[in-house]
Amino acid sequence: MHAPHSIPVTRRILAVEDDPVLAAHLDNHLSQRGFEVTLRHTGAEIVDLVRRNTFDLILMDIMLPGSSGLEVLAQLRPHYRVPVILMSALGAEQDRITGFSQGADDYLPKPFSMQEMDVRIDAILRRVAYEHEAPGRQSNVDPQLMFDEQRADVSLEGHWADLTTTEYRVLQTLVAHVDEVLSKAFLYQQVMHRAYSRHDRSLDMHVSRIRRKLQAIGYTAGRVETVRSTGYMLTRLAP
Repeated sequence: MHAPHSIPVTRRILAVEDDPVLAAHLDNHLSQRGFEVTLRHTGAEIVDLVRRNTFDLILMDIMLPGSSGLEVLAQLRPHYRVPVILMSALGAEQDRITGFSQGADDYLPKPFSMQEMDVRIDAILRRVAYEHEAPGRQSNVDPQLMFDEQRADVSLEGHWADLTTTEYRVLQTLVAHVDEVLSKAFLYQQVMHRAYSRHDRSLDMHVSRIRRKLQAIGYTAGRVETVRSTGYMLTRLAP
């Protein structure tokens, strides 16, 4: 299996990992791919580092000395939308749930291969590039919601849902296919740019967050429904 081609424009990645062996491996691999890597081993200074610098992506372990990766993410999200991929031990489901609820864009269960990490990173960077290049700032594709491409969020009567970029893309896809059942395989490929695995609950967590956030801003024009053993659909509700 060949590694993905390096992205031609230099991208800056902040890698936060306290295991010195894995940290060195990440630094070496990502640097060889052409990324500019900033490496840190604790969560103590990450928020200040992001405030003073521009990063295209953060790759961060959850179990860090001092401030955990989840605590750092909670501090980052109210102010910065830089994509974040969390890393943690396989099977730590509660960490994944908490991470996605606090705005993580993706999750890598340890141990993982460098090839899998490459795919996840490239998918997020492609999505961000598309969002920056997309023409037009706003579009009305829903009776209630205003979609803002640059902000990657939706609003209802001036109230923003505060979606993550992945949540925004999932909702945008569901709205574009209103009253149509979309399989999990389709949504993983279309939105998350990777193959679906029945052990991967990332999409379920994103959908759960979308429902809560839409409810919080008073959305009543539609309902995101689970179609058992298939996927999801946005059902339009009568006014």
